[in-house]
Amino acid sequence: MDYKEINGCENKKNPNEKKSNLKRIGIGILIVVLTNFITFTIALRMPLKGTVRISESKYDEISKFSKMFIVKQNIEMFYDGKIDENKLIDGAIKGIANSVNDPYTVYMDKDEYKEFSTYTEGDYVGLGIRVGVKDNKIVIIAPFEDSPAKKAGIISGDIIEKVDGKQVLGKDLDKAISMMKGEKNTYVVLTINRQNTEKIDIKVKRDVIPLITVSGEMLDDKIGYIQISTFAENTGSQFQEEVNRLNKKGMTGLILDLRQNPGGWLTQSIEITSKFVEKGKTIVSTIDKNKNKEEFKSKGGELIGIPLVVLIDGGTASASEIFSGAIRDYELGTLVGEKTFGKGIVQSVLDKKRFGFGDGTALKVTTSKYYTPNGENIHHKGIKPNIEVKYPKDLLKKTYSRETDPQFKKALEIMKEKMK
Repeated sequence: MDYKEINGCENKKNPNEKKSNLKRIGIGILIVVLTNFITFTIALRMPLKGTVRISESKYDEISKFSKMFIVKQNIEMFYDGKIDENKLIDGAIKGIANSVNDPYTVYMDKDEYKEFSTYTEGDYVGLGIRVGVKDNKIVIIAPFEDSPAKKAGIISGDIIEKVDGKQVLGKDLDKAISMMKGEKNTYVVLTINRQNTEKIDIKVKRDVIPLITVSGEMLDDKIGYIQISTFAENTGSQFQEEVNRLNKKGMTGLILDLRQNPGGWLTQSIEITSKFVEKGKTIVSTIDKNKNKEEFKSKGGELIGIPLVVLIDGGTASASEIFSGAIRDYELGTLVGEKTFGKGIVQSVLDKKRFGFGDGTALKVTTSKYYTPNGENIHHKGIKPNIEVKYPKDLLKKTYSRETDPQFKKALEIMKEKMK
């Protein structure tokens, strides 16, 4: 039988008795303190000579704050079931973060933050997909090449409605990502809404997903081709290594493929964009809620002036849109493909002690909007290509081949014209 208290008579055999009593005493003291504080604030509201009044809104805020602790105490006293103290507290904190209705603002507990850090810094076990949120729906931006998701038939534009039978919405983004990760060689079932015409269940086997974010090769006529899948912590160095390798082979023009790139670290985007933009020019600027503006300037690089074509599509988002916006605004290259995703906001990860953390948890919060060099915020608007080329949807269901890729073929045609 579970330990319980009735009329103050305790079960002396329970080994957690002392610990439980101390918890209740601590909560009791906290409630008393809060109650006294509220009583004091009521006194402040009374129209007595020489007193300071507290506003109605502030009083209501304090009352609700105390209500949270009272609810917790009542659950512990009366709920007939197992209670996990950590989950109880984490749930309350998550509720505060979720209440702003921003799918990119989330509180991460220790496990979730560990997964998030792995996702941006190293390998992880999952499905190999990039996702975003549109109209409170979780949308597949892109599956990785050779990933479990790609092999299972998941394609860009698919909407995830359920994970293992549990419905998920845009506001549940981080929860859904966590559910899709797990142990290697285990399975997860995604219920997919494809093009609003059919719903299908796809069973995917989890595997290790290596974060190799940059790949490249030399094409004909000294044209280099580089693909960046995401802007992870080491993408800048990987990009430089690839540029060095292609330069040794005689690269004089570059096709940069940012299709299906969902973004990532702002710092890495700026580092790579700097290689194409003259030193001192603004790559991107951010403005926060207090109207504080920060400009990120180019450091300059060895690719300034190189003939450039950039491939973009609906999966090109966030940090990759920062790159595309700078190239467009300074007319440094030709954008080919389809309009980008349209994510013009910046998130910061607060995990240090000065933010009240330092215990392995973190808060990822939207802190500012970003603007292209011409002052445009592209949130929910995206960036239009200089030359629009649609990718046929029927090709998405087939094995990829450059021979049938109209966007790549157009980019190659334009590059050859540039190099004449």
